[in-house]
Formats: sequence, C-alpha cells, structure tokens
Amino acid sequence: MGGMLALPPGQGPHPVGCTDVMVGHTRQGLFLRLFYPCLARAGAAEPLWVPRPEYCGGLADVTLGRRWCSTLIGMAIGSCRVPVSWNGPLKPCSRGYPLIIFSHGLGAFRTSYSSICMELASWGFVVAALEHRDHSAATTYFCPAEAGTEEWIPFQRVPQGQKEFYFRNKQVHQRARECVRALRLFQGIAGGRAAPAILPQDWDLSVLKDNLDLSKVAVMGHSFGGVTAVLALVKEPRFRCAVALDAWMFPLENLLYPEVPSPVLFINTERFQSPESAAKMRSLSSRNSQTRIVTVLGTVHEGQTDLAFLPGGLFSLIFGRRGSLEPRRALTVTSRAALAFLQRHLELQEQFGQWDELLEGAGDSLVPGVPFGRSHL
Repeated sequence: MGGMLALPPGQGPHPVGCTDVMVGHTRQGLFLRLFYPCLARAGAAEPLWVPRPEYCGGLADVTLGRRWCSTLIGMAIGSCRVPVSWNGPLKPCSRGYPLIIFSHGLGAFRTSYSSICMELASWGFVVAALEHRDHSAATTYFCPAEAGTEEWIPFQRVPQGQKEFYFRNKQVHQRARECVRALRLFQGIAGGRAAPAILPQDWDLSVLKDNLDLSKVAVMGHSFGGVTAVLALVKEPRFRCAVALDAWMFPLENLLYPEVPSPVLFINTERFQSPESAAKMRSLSSRNSQTRIVTVLGTVHEGQTDLAFLPGGLFSLIFGRRGSLEPRRALTVTSRAALAFLQRHLELQEQFGQWDELLEGAGDSLVPGVPFGRSHL
C-alpha cells in the first residue's frame, strides 16, 4: 500500500534535489524543505513524503479528527517517496537562481506541496517550503540546544470561546514573519554568513552563496499560505510578487489591503472561494493592474496539494468529491500560469512567456476571475 501516493517528477529541464534545513534552537528559528536544480546522479536516494511517523498522527488528527488512525495513514502513504535526489549536489548557476518562499496551508507541512515545488525547481528555481510554527502545521518540531532533545508543536484548533478571526489573524502575521526570516536566512548565506546546521546531514548551505539571485524573489502559498503570501508582500518589499493558490482571505484585516505593494496571481479552484473572499481579491486587482485572478475548472481545494495524487476512492473518502480535471493536468496548468507570472515580474530571461495567455484565464480548463454558479466538477 506504500505506493498509494505517486507523485510525478518535474517536467522542466533540471533534475531536482532536496534537503531539510533547520536553523536556531528555539521556536523563533526556521524549518524548511529546500528544492533546487541539482546534478544528475545514478542511484540517488529519494526521501519519504512523510518525514517521520509523528506526521501521520498529525495528519490523522487534521483530516479525520482521529489520531488513532495514524497507523492506517502510515500503511497507506508512509512508504511513499518523493522523486527527487535527497541531498543531491546543487547544479551551479553563474547568473543565480531566483528564489521562492512557499507557505503551506492549514494542517499541512513542509512536504505537502512537493509536486508543485519540484515542478518549479525543475524549471530553475530554488524553492524553500516552510514548516510553520504557529500551530497551523499538522505537527512540527524544533531541537533545543540540549543535545538529542526535540520539542514538538502540535496542530491547534481555534480555542473554545475565542473568535476565529483573531486567532487566525495572529497566526497569519507569525507566518508572514517566518517568510521574511526565511528570506533573511538566504540573504545571510549569499553574504557569506554561516548558517549552522541543526539536523545531521551532508548538504552544506554555503554552496548557495554564489548561486542565488536575490534581486529575483517571490513568495507563494496555498490556502492559509496563500493569504500569508499576500501579507508577506506588505512586510517585505524585496518580495517582488506573490502567487496565491486558492487563498483563504478571511484571516487578513481589511485595513492592510491598500498596503499590498506588489502584484499577486490568484489561482483558484472551483468550489472553495466565497463572494467575500473574491471581493477581497478584486479589491487588490483594482489597486494593481498587474494582479491577476484565474480559476482552474474541474478542481477542488485539496487538489492543489500532493494529496491530489491519492487514488480517487481514497481521496473521496477523506475529502469528499474530487475534481474532474486529471491531477497531472491541473498541476501543469497551475505551474505554467505561475511560471508565466514569475517571468513577468521577476524579469526572467526564460521562455515562460509562451504561457502568458493563462494569466488572462484563456486556454483549456481556465477562466478569468471567480465564476460562481457554475461547476465542472
């Protein structure tokens, strides 16, 4: 049953490597999975999609509300591997790779979006997929200074009696600060500052020093991570644009919308967005002519995660009806729209402009805006 989650490799010209990065011995540190173009090597090890058994318990709690189901989740997907080269050697790039900071959705973790992160890395990006420490991840942990110790940070639901907006608003601000701290980490590395590794591994972050172009940085995320990406634009002007996958706009206070300085690409699924959320997206679009809003027809909210590649019956059992658009096709449409947007706003010298029509909602499976009252599911 371990093959139930079969992720597709990246379609771009570069083989993809990945490694885990933890910095700092407190909650104020960072934990992320780094995806990057690498040199091909025969027999490369591939990492597990579920990094450790504890994540099965977190997934069971978030998706099923039953932590005791963690054993079943482990049986279903615990041995699934991500088709990348674990700790593979970075492919040198004299002009420097552009950087994307990726923020996960509610109840996810650093590997939950491996398919889209691999895809972007295969086209020449370094992608840092954060694991947030605001209690929104399925679970996560850090390593205090005492040797051999770990402290886990469990998923937390809205406490009884507390208004959801205030709870989530506090989280989204912490998440956006973590995105900014991630950028600071890479700025330090590019400047020659050492980033001592907390995790035992063979990959040396200093190899990035002359292989990043930090004038070309974007922020991206899904759901809670989508609105995190929007807020990160307010907190850090070095993020030149954001890509928001089915952004959950609810947690962000209205007074901040006029403060968003850079363009956003909203790539939505058919059934998740509310009229209130769509109105917030349109308010950003009205203030920035380069902001784009498109919807991928035949897709559902969870279909923008790696869990889209579960067998149909298992996906439906956990999340309800799945989308009618084949998952690989949905990933292709989403990634190509993102690549076209990133080329435009990071001023990349690539061929991603061939997919510019997707930014206007043209082409198969796409429409502009947020279409209510229709369904291709």
